[in-house]
Amino acid sequence: MGVSLSLEGRTALITGGARGIGAETVRLFVEAGARVAFNYRAAREQAVALAAACNEAAAEGEAGPRCVAIEQELGSPEDGRALVRKAVEALGGLDILVANHGIWEAEDAPIDRMSEAQWRRTLAVNLDAVFGLVQEAVGEMLKRSSNSGEESSAGEASGLLPNRGDHPSGAKAAAHSGVSMGTGEVVPTQNRGFRGSYSPDLETRVTRGHIVLISSTAGQRGEAYHADYAATKGALISLTKSLSTELAPKGIMVNCVAPGWVHTDMSAATLADPVLGPKIGAGIPVGRAATAREIAGPVLFLCTPLAGFISGEILNVNGGAVLVG
Repeated sequence: MGVSLSLEGRTALITGGARGIGAETVRLFVEAGARVAFNYRAAREQAVALAAACNEAAAEGEAGPRCVAIEQELGSPEDGRALVRKAVEALGGLDILVANHGIWEAEDAPIDRMSEAQWRRTLAVNLDAVFGLVQEAVGEMLKRSSNSGEESSAGEASGLLPNRGDHPSGAKAAAHSGVSMGTGEVVPTQNRGFRGSYSPDLETRVTRGHIVLISSTAGQRGEAYHADYAATKGALISLTKSLSTELAPKGIMVNCVAPGWVHTDMSAATLADPVLGPKIGAGIPVGRAATAREIAGPVLFLCTPLAGFISGEILNVNGGAVLVG
């Protein structure tokens, strides 16, 4: 019996999808059968070419395009919300959000000389826009009862769907896995998540959506002269854990992929540098930077039923360079 990573019938929004990791993730999701929308800002030519290639490779006779490119700036929460609305209109719904976009200033900026404008812009793009994306995407996912779309009443009655936390008698209790004592300690409470007996199709009946945030090793160990970037990527790790605690009981799995050095347009000059390139490679146990597809693969996995019991995880994809959660 084979193992499938199919996303057939699923809809996905991938931000920053015109180049690099985003473009490879778009290709891989389309190959897996998903209908995909992705945004671009300046790379219009690459975006149009990518969408055309994905649609050409898709199966004939499909209703509507398999891949849609959307021009959308991501520099504020409202930008993020607007993109989700456009994706839902294009795809007819949304099952998966991959927040991959981000900016990184190539020029070193010591903290005592970093401009406030740079700091604000990095936070606006890398963090504020993600807030808007997640906010709108979660609202859309919660409208959908389950993967099959028509099992809400029967599933709730049989106890196969998780508590949504919206019942008057237990709204907040169902959304948390423990009670804070005000000291940072969390005391576990009774498991209010799943009720009833196990069914072989349980994992597909309770999942309303997947969210994958793309962080970085910079968010785990920091990065000198790029404090703005590292701060936003560290925030995405905390956001992943917070959202998982809140949304897993509602059937939305939230995880994070934290890449190390990857061969992309953004990193090309640094990796090609005769001094910095070898130094970077020497710091990676595998001995090289990743390919974009080696990051896209784990992202795909986290959006399949095979990862149906993974939530709040920080998946390190860095060749062994940083071994932290």
